[in-house]
Amino acid sequence: MSRIRAPKDISLIRRFFLEPRLPRQRQYEALRAYFIDGRPAREAARAFGYTLGAFHVMAHHFRREVDPIFFVSPRHGPQARPKKSAALELIVQLRKQNHSVYEISQVLKERNRPLSPTAVREVLREEGFAALPRRRDNERPQVARPTVEPVADVRSFSLASRKFFTRCGGLFLFLPDLAALRLDALAEAARLPGSKMIPPVHALRSALALKLHAIERKSHIMALVADEGLALFAGLNAIPKRSYLSEYSCRITPRQTQRLLAAWHDQALGPKLWEGSSFNLDFHSAPYYGKSPLVEAHYVSMRSRRQPSILVFLAQDEKSQSFCYSNANLRKGEEPNEVFRFISFWKKAHGQLPRHLVFDSQLTTHANLAKLDEMKIDFITLRRRSPALLKELYALPRSAWRQVELDVPTRLYRTPRIFEQRIRLAGCQLRQVFILDLGHEEPTILLTNQRHATVERLIVRYAHRMLIENTLSDAVRFFHMNALSSAVGMKVDFDMALLVIASGLYRLLARRMRGYADAQARQVFRDLLDMPAQVEITPQEVRVQFHRRAHLPIVLDSELCQRTVPIPWWQGRLLRLTTYTGR
Repeated sequence: MSRIRAPKDISLIRRFFLEPRLPRQRQYEALRAYFIDGRPAREAARAFGYTLGAFHVMAHHFRREVDPIFFVSPRHGPQARPKKSAALELIVQLRKQNHSVYEISQVLKERNRPLSPTAVREVLREEGFAALPRRRDNERPQVARPTVEPVADVRSFSLASRKFFTRCGGLFLFLPDLAALRLDALAEAARLPGSKMIPPVHALRSALALKLHAIERKSHIMALVADEGLALFAGLNAIPKRSYLSEYSCRITPRQTQRLLAAWHDQALGPKLWEGSSFNLDFHSAPYYGKSPLVEAHYVSMRSRRQPSILVFLAQDEKSQSFCYSNANLRKGEEPNEVFRFISFWKKAHGQLPRHLVFDSQLTTHANLAKLDEMKIDFITLRRRSPALLKELYALPRSAWRQVELDVPTRLYRTPRIFEQRIRLAGCQLRQVFILDLGHEEPTILLTNQRHATVERLIVRYAHRMLIENTLSDAVRFFHMNALSSAVGMKVDFDMALLVIASGLYRLLARRMRGYADAQARQVFRDLLDMPAQVEITPQEVRVQFHRRAHLPIVLDSELCQRTVPIPWWQGRLLRLTTYTGR
């Protein structure tokens, strides 16, 4: 029996009509106030939170709608049960054979009549069947039982001659670069942890395989845990389980992560992965959805709000568009000085200071801009649009502005208006450029210490900073940056270092594929890497035979398939990439 509640206060009832919460109710009440109550349009718009222009448009459409819908009629569900009715006879037959609802559901799935165990239980209840009593194993019908997957152990790794199928055939395209870059040297230089069962370099290859194969979370590795190709890639008898990989990343300290990145830079100098002339810098907040006092709140742009998140600093080489530095070991108040940590890292790794940096207004302070100028490092950044600056800008006469033309044929807005002046900030003389007509509602204000570069060049270079925004978007969607966060900062820090290495490997691979030099990682994976293969191990070589796909000719035409490469963790066996013939 339901309890009768006390009546609502009359003010609460009035608020339901005067302050509607739902959009359609708000539209209804606003239009009713205008057409029925005779309130002026401006008054009705203001009362229900519309601009006058938006309200006029809404009234215009309402007058011309044949049958405006504000109230939803109830929709009745289907009266028939075609799936249950079609499977009824088989369900009853299987229950008479002493099968459980789960076994019946599996049989239906195998016969292309899928029904959930809950739906099967409902059918049986309607047909008068009671629940099955608890049964002994010998009383149960014979069904396939789950198998126990082997434990990862390098001592059980075998290169015995055999053939097998793998869903991860595309991963083998990375092996020539991994062999040349000496991944074992990276693990040794970083002093990564390991064990007799899973040595450091094998653990690193396993974790890197997840990044390269776009596995969203470590838990999702369980879907590929039995894939022999993934295990062969890592040089193990089986890929480590999710519990190991999660625990392993938590054992790696930020200092080890920085040593890993430094070793990666040392090894990547050979293929000249980074040009090193100019860098895009940015912060990214990876959302955290748990409860931990260790996790601070930061602004998350994709959600337009502050929430618990792990703050990550990333540096991108402007020419190659690949990440070259990361740091997720940041706390509040440390953000403005992170640019100098990157500078120190680059100088230690390459023997010289970075020459040119591009970043937005939130990255550092005006005082630090003066320090960058003292260090003879060129930079371009934005200045925040304060009310005083905007007042100064709008007070400028039309004659003070001049129009420039950007030499970018593909750009929509190529003729912005600019006003340039010299200013002093924190004791440093800088160029300040006001820019209009760039396709934004608000003006753009550039700050730079490049005193001799043309304005056109400055605008075009800062526009190229959007490359890091695009790459970050690609990393969020493909490398799953936002699925990495945990309360343990060092875990996220190691994941970000893997992101730097994986993005570099994708760029090296993309350069080898005709037409893909500038393609983002997710496109490279979708077109060229996400393909199954037949693997054959012989005493001399490992043949990876790709199944036919639309873009396979591009892979076969690359230099990777024109030569064989010895793989050190395969006892020097040659890697041969070819196409599957069906034999």
